[in-house]
Amino acid sequence: MTSATAAALLLGLALASPVRADTVAPGCVAPVDLIRLANPLPRVAQKIASSEPVTIVAIGSSSTSGAGASSPAANYPSRLAIELKQHFPKLSITVLNRGVAGEEIADMLSRFDSAVLAEKPDLVLWQLGTNSVIRGHKLGGHDALIRTGLAKIRAIGADIVLIDPQFAPKVISKPDAERMVTLISAMAKREDVDLFRRFEVMRHWHDVDQIGFETFVSSDGLHMNDWSYACMAKGLGNAIAEAAQRPVMSATAVPVR
Repeated sequence: MTSATAAALLLGLALASPVRADTVAPGCVAPVDLIRLANPLPRVAQKIASSEPVTIVAIGSSSTSGAGASSPAANYPSRLAIELKQHFPKLSITVLNRGVAGEEIADMLSRFDSAVLAEKPDLVLWQLGTNSVIRGHKLGGHDALIRTGLAKIRAIGADIVLIDPQFAPKVISKPDAERMVTLISAMAKREDVDLFRRFEVMRHWHDVDQIGFETFVSSDGLHMNDWSYACMAKGLGNAIAEAAQRPVMSATAVPVR
């Protein structure tokens, strides 16, 4: 895939979504550098190349289970399945929603074996960090918990994408919101796993595109809504599709002189 093709894929985020029947929803746009995953997805790429079924597990809290969505069909895992099917119409792709509202990282780890590993996923989407922030919990020890979860996923050979907290009024009002985002980003770099930068994508909607919170955050000031779940799924689906089709540089390749 050429860089121009990749850029076109990642920029193709225009989305019409019915915020209200009498209004026109803003376009769903984010810069390439916010959407693009840092690393390729070799396990998913292998399955695509061999036309084998792909299983994706989405684990997290209410952002994954779909709080704020008008129906289960409007949560981000459900929308992601549709987006990926558009990218790979001949491929069998299953996205399993394993989100439980209110959970923190330790809670998720307690059910990793049954909710994640037992499904033998090719890709795990791990949304984390929000509930610790809004409850004011100390961030010490979170890196060790994340590392434990990553080790469990790596042990089964699955690709990994972390998803950081949402940029929403009840999150950004907390003193440790930015610190949690930084911690997750640092862990992704240190552990060499992918990160979907949801916080920065949503901040871009608000600060750069001048889209009001009422368009992409539910009335509770915390959870996403149909528009933002759809937009997130669009961006994540494009990012996964691009990363899974990205050429992987061989460790033994000889550079051209």
